[in-house]
This record gives sequence, C-alpha cells and structure tokens, in this order.
Amino acid sequence: MIHPRLDVRAFRKVLGITLFLELFYLTGHYAAGWPFPTPTVILHLFTVSGLGVALGILFAKVWPISPQTGIERVLRTALLVIPALGLGIGIQVLLQGPQATQAIYLIFAFAAWFGSSHIKRAHIES
Repeated sequence: MIHPRLDVRAFRKVLGITLFLELFYLTGHYAAGWPFPTPTVILHLFTVSGLGVALGILFAKVWPISPQTGIERVLRTALLVIPALGLGIGIQVLLQGPQATQAIYLIFAFAAWFGSSHIKRAHIES
C-alpha cells in the first residue's frame, strides 16, 4: 500500500529531479568527459530521488512548513538535511560501493529538502 501523501505531485517531483540530474550528467559527459550515465546509474538516480522525496514528505507530515519565512524554516531545514546527508552516504555505499561516480548523498539530501515542502502548514490569522 502506498502512503496517501505520495501522490502524483510527489511522483512528478521525483521525475523532475531525476530528469534534471540526467541532463546534468549528460552535459558533464560531453563537456568534461565524465562517465556516460548507464541505465543502472539512471535507476540509482530515480531510486535516490524517490527515497529522498519520501523522507521529505514524511518529515513534512511531522513538521509542516511554515507560511512565513524566518528562523523556524532555517532550523527545520537543518534538522532535515543534516541527517539526510548521513543517510545519503549510507545509501551511496549500498548502491555504488567505494567507487562512487555520482554524489548520491547530496542528491538524497536535496530531494528530501524539495520533498519537505510538499505539506504546508495552514496560515492562521491572529
């Protein structure tokens, strides 16, 4: 069963992040001689983007984003992204081992950050 918050909008985020990363690595291949992204790499990018967005959505369920900018948003971002970097390093080691060709841990953290804006707190007028 899929969580109700993981809807079409979340899937579009995952596809958008993956498409951007694929274009980034293709550009890097032709401009800087990076390794060409194989289907396995594309699957890794999609998996990591999906897991990151799912983590962000689950975090947003616990602590929805505030409608006002300020220190609360900064703290919220730090409390999400710092642990996401650690989890991302673990995922990178599991997927690519010691010879990584992509920054999976950064992709995971950014995807979690993008996913955390999925649920917004209702604006309450006082």
